[in-house]
Amino acid sequence: MSKLPKVTGRDMRGVMSYPPTPALPGADEVEAQDTVDLVETERMIKALMADGVDAIALNGTLGEMATLTLDEWKAFAECAVQTAHSVNPDFPIFVGATTLSTRETIARTRFLSGIGATGTLLGRPMWGEMVAPVMDKFYRDVAEAVPEMAMVVYDNTAAFGGIIPRSVYRTLIELPQVVAVKYAGGASVGFRYHNDMAHTGTRFPLMPIETDWFPAWEMYGEELVGMAWSSTTAMGPGPVLHLRDALQQGRVEDARWLTERLRWAHEPFIVGQDFFEFAKYNIPLEKIRVNEAGYIHVGKSRVPYTEDLVPQKHWDSTLEHVERYKQIITEIETRMGARNK
Repeated sequence: MSKLPKVTGRDMRGVMSYPPTPALPGADEVEAQDTVDLVETERMIKALMADGVDAIALNGTLGEMATLTLDEWKAFAECAVQTAHSVNPDFPIFVGATTLSTRETIARTRFLSGIGATGTLLGRPMWGEMVAPVMDKFYRDVAEAVPEMAMVVYDNTAAFGGIIPRSVYRTLIELPQVVAVKYAGGASVGFRYHNDMAHTGTRFPLMPIETDWFPAWEMYGEELVGMAWSSTTAMGPGPVLHLRDALQQGRVEDARWLTERLRWAHEPFIVGQDFFEFAKYNIPLEKIRVNEAGYIHVGKSRVPYTEDLVPQKHWDSTLEHVERYKQIITEIETRMGARNK
């Protein structure tokens, strides 16, 4: 009997947190080696779990999958997985293994299997744009080579040069390894989301970002949209977890209010205004906001995507976003605390 993942798409519920890869001082230098702050990595994983996130995914764009050396990536993955499973052996933790090569991606996914990761966060090679048949074969090849590993597919239109076609979604629902899709790329809950949802149904969640979770939940219900992804949780997960609880408990007006406050906090952040402009500076902008929020110390971004190249106007708008987020943390704690008395 062939091996299968420990989790299925029906198990994916709640909030999947997407934190950065913490960096030691000097990580932004060209000659830097061994840049991962493993002490902060351990603290970060334990803090997110203690505060109540439902799953963690690492080494996407913010997780600097493309700019870590192989040794750094292995050390980070091993530290994160061992830390998570020392607290809860069944906690779902996914580590990115996206490379420019199917063979290297499979090799890295096998390494993750060997250290006990739940699965992998998997985009796709992007040296050349992948047409549907090539994309289809890529996901099948990885699933067949490492069948015991669950797969969170990373659908980011900017990072990977286009959408996942509906014909490929039809393939993904055939693969038991695929347990969720991180639905990103500036697409709110609209026509593309609706059409892709028509193909995936209840097989696995198309995870929206937290600010789109409530409208998706209103349209499709918890059965189809039971999980959201959030890099904002790295700024402190409280507001996003309050939204999760409101949705799971059917507190519609609280969920509506929480969504409005989260969207207000995000207004200055360039991601909601111009996703493709944001994508040019994604890594440093995310690290700026996480460091300024103070929940995790993630250090500098690794070359070539460093903070010194970010336009000042994006620095300023990101700092305003952080201040708004700190404000809504207080507002939410006051409102929810009063509600629970």
